[in-house]
Amino acid sequence: MSYPGYPPSDGYPAFPGYPPTGQESVYPPAGQYAYPAVPGGFPPSGGGTYPAAPPNAGFPGAAGYPAPGGYPASGGYPGAPQAGGMPPYPGGSGFSVPPTGPGFGGYPQQPPAQSYAGGGPAQIPGFPGGQVPSPMPGLPAAVVQCTQGTIQAAPNFDAGRDAEILRKAMKGFGTDEQAIINVVANRSNDQRQKIKAAFKTMYGKDLIKDLKSELSGNVEELILALFMPSTYYDAWSLRHAMKGAGTQESVLIEILCTRTNQEIREIVNCYKSEFGRDIEQDIRSDTSGHFERLLVSMCQGNRDENQTVDYQKAQEDAQRLYQAGEGKLGTDESCFNMVLASRSFPQLKATVEAYSRIANRDLLSSIDREFSGNVERGLKTIVQCALNRPAFFAERLYYSMKGAGTDDSTLIRIVVTRSEIDLVQIKQMFTQMYQKTLATMIASDTSGDYRKLLLAIVGQ
Repeated sequence: MSYPGYPPSDGYPAFPGYPPTGQESVYPPAGQYAYPAVPGGFPPSGGGTYPAAPPNAGFPGAAGYPAPGGYPASGGYPGAPQAGGMPPYPGGSGFSVPPTGPGFGGYPQQPPAQSYAGGGPAQIPGFPGGQVPSPMPGLPAAVVQCTQGTIQAAPNFDAGRDAEILRKAMKGFGTDEQAIINVVANRSNDQRQKIKAAFKTMYGKDLIKDLKSELSGNVEELILALFMPSTYYDAWSLRHAMKGAGTQESVLIEILCTRTNQEIREIVNCYKSEFGRDIEQDIRSDTSGHFERLLVSMCQGNRDENQTVDYQKAQEDAQRLYQAGEGKLGTDESCFNMVLASRSFPQLKATVEAYSRIANRDLLSSIDREFSGNVERGLKTIVQCALNRPAFFAERLYYSMKGAGTDDSTLIRIVVTRSEIDLVQIKQMFTQMYQKTLATMIASDTSGDYRKLLLAIVGQ
C-alpha cells in the first residue's frame, strides 16, 4: 500500500503540539465516571426492566447519588446536585447529567435502527450493522438524517480546477487561507487525494510540501490531516502515539477500540508498509499487562460482525462477566477481554442489558470497580461504542476542550476521522449531553484560520 506524498523517509514531521505537551487528555479522567444504568428513559430491548436499586446500592462511590428505596417514579435522583446548570438528560426521563465533575452518570444507549419510508433501516457505513439509529426517546425522527458525515463528496468535482485554486492561494506574497479552507473543507478525502495528484501533474510540485511551507501551528496540522488518506492518518496517529519517550495510551484506545475489522486490518497493513514496523510488536514494547493483551486482541480485527443478536448467549456472557468480577473475590480479567474483544457490538449491547438485570448494576460501573488505569478505559470504550458510538466521540470532544487549554490533536483527529462517517450524530449527541453545540464550544476554544476551518468541517 502506498500513499503518494507521505514517504516514511520524509519523516512526516511531528505536527506542532504532537504529542500535546502537558495537555494529553487522559480519557476518561480516572474516577470521574460511574455510568450507572439509566432508569426510565432507556429500557433494555426485549422488554426487560432494570431492577429497583437497593438502598444506597446503585451508585457506589458516586457521592450525591444514593438511591434509597429504589428509583423515584417521577425521574431524577434524590440528592443530585442541581447547581451548575445540570441539563435534563435526552429522552425526557428526568435524569440529570452533569456535564462536568464527578458523578457523570448514565451513558446513553444507542437506540435500535428505525425503519424509514421505502422499507427497512437505512444502511450507512460506519455504524454497527451499517444502520442509522433511531432518535433518542423524545427526539423528533426528522432530526436523524440518513447522511452521517458533515463532509460529502462535492458534485461537479474538478481536481485540476481545485489544484489551480490552491496554487494561486499559495503563490506570491502571503497566503489566501480562506481559499484553501473553501476547497479542503468541502471535498471528500477521496477527492483530496485526486487534487494532490493533479497538483503534482500540473505543477511538478508536491502539494503537501507547499502547504507545509505556507502554514503553521494547528491550522497546518488540521489541513495536513485532511490530506492524509484516512487509513494512513490512523496508522500515522498510532505510530506517533508510541514513538519516542512516553506513550499516548488514549490515542491507542480511541483508534483500536472503535474501528471496524476491515479498518483495523487496513491500518495494520498500512503501518507495516509505510513505517516498516509491526504494530503488534510496537504495542507489546510500549504497553504491558492486561492493557497490552486488550490492544493485541483489538489488532487482530477479528471481532464477530454478525448483526443477529443471540439473546441466550448474551445472558450467558452476562452471567460469565458477573462471575468473573462482581460475583467473586478478585477479577478474572481474561474473561472480560474475551467477551468484549470478540462479540459484535449489537451482541455486546444485549449483554450489557442482561448484565444490568443480573448484577443490579451497569456493566460500566462494574468495570469501574474491578479495573483501573488504561485497561479500564479500554474496556469502557468498547462498551460505550456498543451502547452509543456517537456519544463516546462527543464526550471525547468535550473533554478535549474542557478546562484550561485545548488538546488540539484529539480535537483535530476526531473531527477529521469522523467527518465523513457520523459527525452529524456526534454533534446531536454533543448538544443533548452538554446543552451547547459543538460549534459553539469550538468557536470559544479556538481562533483564527484554525477556528474557521474547524467550523467549516463541523458545520454550523
